[in-house]
Amino acid sequence: MYQATTRQIIVTVKPAYLEEQSDPEAGRWVFAYQVEIENAGEEAVQLQSRFWQITDAAGHVEEVTGPGVVGEQPVILPGDSFSYTSGCPLPTPSGIMRGRYFMRSAAGETFAVEIPAFSLDLPCGARTLN
Repeated sequence: MYQATTRQIIVTVKPAYLEEQSDPEAGRWVFAYQVEIENAGEEAVQLQSRFWQITDAAGHVEEVTGPGVVGEQPVILPGDSFSYTSGCPLPTPSGIMRGRYFMRSAAGETFAVEIPAFSLDLPCGARTLN
């Protein structure tokens, strides 16, 4: 489990390897990641967009941006949280992801929230620093 806090917004990520969707012989390893975004602040926030930086074990970097997450731009009230699960295919058996969510406060202020860097690794594989 990986966690980061920005302005009382807590982002927790739990990655997992999806063996049944992977095909190592074809150079395809698939990982899922479950994200929980908790609002420990006193003001509602809305997730507007996301930015991901995905680095595989060969050092190739891919950047992904877009509105919301999994087709939603959730409003997260104080004391509430929003969770979702997504996935990432890699051409190597390990990698690392990091990023930011861009939020809007109830007062209209836009700010970035850190997504903690997290490792994508095979459960039995050697850990590779990316």
